[in-house]
Amino acid sequence: MKALFRFLIIMMGLVVIFSCKDETPTNTITDKVVPKFTKEGILTLRTATSDSIIKILDIEIADNEYETQTGLMYRTSLATNQGMLFVFPDEQMRSFYMKNTKLPLDIIYINAAKEIVSIQKDAKPFDETSLPSDAPAKYVLEVYAGLTEEWQLKKGDKIIYDVL
Repeated sequence: MKALFRFLIIMMGLVVIFSCKDETPTNTITDKVVPKFTKEGILTLRTATSDSIIKILDIEIADNEYETQTGLMYRTSLATNQGMLFVFPDEQMRSFYMKNTKLPLDIIYINAAKEIVSIQKDAKPFDETSLPSDAPAKYVLEVYAGLTEEWQLKKGDKIIYDVL
């Protein structure tokens, strides 16, 4: 009887030991995965008056709901020859903001004729203030802040882009 009692005590102890969960997660993510630039096309900026090339950029293209909502959020770098082109199904007044965007940006609004209609310069990281277009836009190009000034972009300048 004593042996049976010891056996039951040992078995109950083993059940308690093996049924306790380790509360420490085995895989933890300490940082969000930062999206990397993926070249999906080439965009050429041209002057309105002489059609001269201002700049040629490698672009990522945001043309679905997820990509247009995410944009350049969480990015930690963007080269001076890179940008993100948002392509919308229609031309209308647009407004962007900088929620979860770590980089300062210039936001260039472009109409269906591919002419620049307005530029929001030096959009501040994480600022959720609305940055609207001055006129209806079908495309929006985001580049690193200060580049539109450096390139002397203005209303009426044009874009041409090719998808790879």
